[in-house]
Amino acid sequence: MKKKNQFMNVFSVFQNTESYFDERSKEETRKLILQQMAIICLFTFLYGVVMGSYHSFLQSLVAGLKVTFLFLSTIAICFPSFFVIQQVLGSKMPLSQMLVIILSGFVLTASIAFSFAPIIILFQITGGNYHFLQLLHVAIFIFSGIFGMRLMVDALKYACERKSIYPHIGVSVFKIWFIILAFVGIQLSWNLRPFLCNKNEDFKLFREYEGNFYTAIVYSVKQLWSSSNDTDNKEAVTGIPSKDSLNQLNDTMVFNLLNEK
Repeated sequence: MKKKNQFMNVFSVFQNTESYFDERSKEETRKLILQQMAIICLFTFLYGVVMGSYHSFLQSLVAGLKVTFLFLSTIAICFPSFFVIQQVLGSKMPLSQMLVIILSGFVLTASIAFSFAPIIILFQITGGNYHFLQLLHVAIFIFSGIFGMRLMVDALKYACERKSIYPHIGVSVFKIWFIILAFVGIQLSWNLRPFLCNKNEDFKLFREYEGNFYTAIVYSVKQLWSSSNDTDNKEAVTGIPSKDSLNQLNDTMVFNLLNEK
């Protein structure tokens, strides 16, 4: 029971900013960091499995590993620069405490993203369009990332106003750093693709480098928009009614015959 309560500390900090600055021994801090890393790995892997299940079992396993690697590598690449800059600005926050705050933001991001898994599964079962699902995943990551950033900002503001161990300018710098973090994550995700593979394609571990993330999003929006108008355009150009139109016409004819009788 005690171990379970300690493990739940990873989530309890979401509702209590002061808990970031509780006095902990080095052993307790180390355990908290390991627990946070475990939660990030678990939730991101499961989310990736759900994402890749649209294509195949093998794709789901690969996507799970890719999403986990994406989160961990983004932290590893960006955190050193953040810590050094904060120290230059006069931060008195120790490395372990700052790491706990940053990891908490990623834990919240991973938790919110994973909570959308049932919605993703619903759209996949009901025949969700590939481009629609692609945009849905992007929207989920943006939405959950905003909440993760807000959590970290609140913790840093508390360190400024209540603890006086963090410079006020550091909060503004953090917001800039978060934008850099987002760009790093986008670049890594583009190089690790595909996460969500089209059912019409064979399994691919990686795709050849072409275009960029932003043109891919624009292309998905255009494909989603054009697919919704394909039926109407085909009927208008060729003069051949669609299946739905024929069904509606048949129903009208039957109704008129019954009235005549």
